[in-house]
Formats: sequence, C-alpha cells, structure tokens
Amino acid sequence: MTQSEKRMFLIRELLAENPEYSSVPIPEDSENQKLLLRGLMNIRPPKNIHAEFLKVQDAYLREETEKKGITDVEDLTPVQEGLYLWQGDITTLRCDAIVNAANSGMTGCYIPNHRCIDNAIHTFAGIELRIACGKMMARQGHEEPVGGAKITPGFNLPCRYILHTVGPVVTGRLSEEDCERLASCYRSCLSLAAENGLESVAFCCISTGEFHFPNDRAAEIAVRTVKEFMEQKTSVRKVIFNVFKELDRELYERLLGGNEAVKG
Repeated sequence: MTQSEKRMFLIRELLAENPEYSSVPIPEDSENQKLLLRGLMNIRPPKNIHAEFLKVQDAYLREETEKKGITDVEDLTPVQEGLYLWQGDITTLRCDAIVNAANSGMTGCYIPNHRCIDNAIHTFAGIELRIACGKMMARQGHEEPVGGAKITPGFNLPCRYILHTVGPVVTGRLSEEDCERLASCYRSCLSLAAENGLESVAFCCISTGEFHFPNDRAAEIAVRTVKEFMEQKTSVRKVIFNVFKELDRELYERLLGGNEAVKG
C-alpha cells in the first residue's frame, strides 16, 4: 500500500465502526483526509480493533513521523550538565521517555484535531495508546489525581515510553498549592523514570496553555525541581525541556543560561 492507500483504508475502517458516520464524505485532497483521520482517531473510545487495522495504522504513522523528521537526544547539546533545551515537536523526539500533560481521565483528548499536546501524542502514538490507557484506568478504578505519574509504551512514537501526568488547573490567583502540585508532577515523572531505569526524559511545559498556569512560574518550578532531583544518583542523566512557543524558549534560556535552544 502507498501512504495514500493506507490513509484511505484507515478512514474507511473507522467510519464503518459507527453507522452515524455513514454519510460522512471523504475529502479528495490529502491534507483534509489527514484531518479527518486524526479527528476520527481522536473521538474513538478506548476499545480493541482488529489486527489488520493496527498493522496498517502503525506503518502509516511511522512513515508520517519519519517525514516530519526525527531528532535524537544523542544529537543535542546540553545547556548545563545533564540539562537540555529543545524547541520542536515532542512527538518527533527519540529518547527514553517523553512526558504527556494529560487530563484526569488519562485516555487522551477527545476534541477532534485539538492542538493540545495530549491530542498530538495520542494521535501519533496510535489508538493502541488510548486502549492501553483505558485498561490502566479501568484497573485503577478512579480518575488520576493531580501530581502523580503513569507510564506506558511509546507505541508508534520514536520514544520508548510515555510518562503521563495531570498538572494543576489554575482557575484564579496562583496559589502555593498549585505550585507544589506542579512540582510534584516533575518529581513523580522523574521518580517513575528512575524506577524503570530510564536515562533520558523530555518534559513539555506542563499545565501552561489550556491549564492556565503562568508560563514564567511554571518554568521556574520545572527547572528548580529537575535540578533538585538530578542531585540524586539515579538512572536519569539527561532531562530535556521541550518548548514549542517562543515565549517558553526565552523563559528557559534565561533560567538555564548557556546556548540558545536547539530547534527541531
């Protein structure tokens, strides 16, 4: 199958799952087909699907990621010992683990084509990730509390694992409790990475954006908490601060000093 044929196969299979989608037209151009496929993946509940779909999906997603270009942590230059600053798409980073800023349901973002990191990670990891998260949460029996962490395979992402954490949502004035909960997210992810013998961990800007944590305070907490953890002797030797926005890049550059962020 060509990449176009794989995409059409996946779209038709997902549309066929639900009779309500029988009248949904498939766009002729590739970009709108990609949006439709992503949207269908985003709204699909965490239920199993047949092996042929997964085989085609995995091949399709891995080729799409290859086209975007993969950045290997081994090719990055630290700004301080063991600390890296990288501006780019975290779903294209090859390292031991990337961190997903999840919601309390822990099965991803269900808003079609939403621009949050939770949506992007679940989209390009593939529906196996939502299925795995759904089973994990069914075993847990309750929503994920703020400040903890869970680990899953990376599936079709270049990273080996994904660390999922739920950050605090700031609804009014920033409180000390909000700050401590955010610090707990970083500590929990690093501790879980160390428990699993991982060496490199890439953090997104947890709780900023949709969760309204002030970017400057979030960056300060992230850098301070990571540095404190790195004083311990664990398997974690490389921590990447991944930023997407120029604002966050500038904040981390001021906090970390040294070279400017490497752009992916």
